This record gives sequence, structure tokens and C-alpha cells, in this order.
Amino acid sequence: MEIGVITWNLFHGRDFPPDPALYTWRSRLARVSERNATHIQVNRDLIREFTQTLCGARWDVALLQECPPRWSAPLAAACGASAQRSLTSRNSLGSLRSILARWNPDLLGSWEGGSNLTLLRGGAGKDPLEVRDLALRRRPERRTMAFARLPSGLCVANLHASTNPPLATEDVRHAAETAVSWAGEAPLILGGDFNLRPSQTTLFEELARRFGLGTPTGPDSIDHILGRGLQTVEPPAAWPPEAREAACKGLRLRLSDHAPVATRLAIEK
Repeated sequence: MEIGVITWNLFHGRDFPPDPALYTWRSRLARVSERNATHIQVNRDLIREFTQTLCGARWDVALLQECPPRWSAPLAAACGASAQRSLTSRNSLGSLRSILARWNPDLLGSWEGGSNLTLLRGGAGKDPLEVRDLALRRRPERRTMAFARLPSGLCVANLHASTNPPLATEDVRHAAETAVSWAGEAPLILGGDFNLRPSQTTLFEELARRFGLGTPTGPDSIDHILGRGLQTVEPPAAWPPEAREAACKGLRLRLSDHAPVATRLAIEK
């Protein structure tokens, strides 16, 4: 059985134009759209654009990070998926933060609060048999891993590691050790925003040696989908920039500061 998997950091549901000159204080404070010859930068809620991009993509498992918590239910419903949400940092007074973020997402930024969201549909089996949540750390920011065991026998773990490389190394190692322990002999996918580049760390070699987890996306990528007990049908690769762009007022709106990474895997017999 083949399973399509994507991982995507949603940048708290905001756009990120390729021209940094479009990201202005005028837009951030006054919510004025900025544009050049090809792209537009907006400061409004973009759940419709993110939903359309995700719904139109080919996947059975979607591992999302920096997802606004208020998006979990509508995203899952639109994609015909079940959802497992793991809250991360800055989620106190969530209702108030959500109101402010709908009005001015760029001004609030990550202060709306975040989550790791796992969406399941298609061949993966929508309804997990088991879900667990692991707090990787609470300081300086809360970081978590969401774990699910699927009816297909596959286990899936979704994490967002710290931005500081030494802390990220600890986070990913802890997540891998725990996910492997929880999965037992079952095939496992460990994916998300690791905030680690294989060219700058030996951790990926350690994960392959100790747990059979491989293969990272590329030497300079920080978003990875590692598999154990799985055959790689299509190796993990980042989407081209245009694949995460939406049409807006005759121009292009680029979603997130991360490109989704996609792979296709098969459970080994």
C-alpha cells in the first residue's frame, strides 16, 4: 500500500512574498496590500487559500506546523480528513488572540498561538486507533510531538523543533526515541519542521544508525519526512514555489515562508 505524505510549516497562516520589499510596516499596521509586477502581499485571513492548496494536493497524511489552532476543524472538514491537534506555544487567551489574528494576522504573527496538526485521509485510514501527545520542552517555547497509530498499521509522528540548533537536536532526538518506542515494531513516519540541516549536523546519520530512520529531504532543508519500515516510492522533495501560490487580483500570492515537502512511501511486507 502506497501512502502520500506532505509536511508543511504554515507560517501561522500568512503569506510570504519573494520580494521582501513588499513586506512593509504600512501593510503590517494599516493592512494595505503591497504589490509589484508579479506578486502581491496581503494582510488578511488566508484560510481559504491554504485550504484550497491543501485540498488540491495529493496526500494521505499531512503534517502541518505553525497552524493556527482555529483552523484545525475547518481544514479537516474541507479536506475530508480526521485531525489530531497538538498545541504548541502562546495559546493562553486563545479566543481573544484568534479575534485579533483574523483582523490583522501580520501584526499578531506567531502571537496568535500555534499547533502541530496531523490530517489523515485516504489510504492511511482516517480514524486513528491511538493518539498521544509529547511535550518536547516548555522553555524557551513549548515544543510538542503528536503521535498517531493508524488502522493501516502505520504510525505517524509530527513535530516542530526549536529554532536554536542545539535545542533542535535535543528535540528531534527525544522525538525519535519516543516515537520509535511508542511505535514498537510498526512502520513509522517521523516528519515536520526539524529546524536542522543535514549539511550542518550528524544527527540524521545517528537516527539512521540507531533507528533505521531515513532519508532526509536534502542537505539544506529543515523540513523532513523520515521513514522506518517503509519503502521510498518517491523521495522527499520540496514543492516548487509556484505550487504554493494562489491567484489574487491578477497577481500571485505566495503562501508561507516554507515550501511543502512531499514523498510517497509503501509499507514493507
